[in-house]
Amino acid sequence: MKADDLKGKTPDQLRDQLVSLKKEAFNLRFQQATGQLENTARMRAVRRDVARVQTILTQKAAEAAAK
Repeated sequence: MKADDLKGKTPDQLRDQLVSLKKEAFNLRFQQATGQLENTARMRAVRRDVARVQTILTQKAAEAAAK
């Protein structure tokens, strides 16, 4: 996921995506705990995607407050 792709989305779309990413991270943690996780790199990618979405949401909120 690229930051440029996220910048074109509305805050509501970003919040929805954030919820789905957090659910995926939760499921990945359970898979790791039970020994079923095959792609361990996906955990890192999801964690970084969550951070990207949160950063873009913060930027959009700052822009809205400045206007």
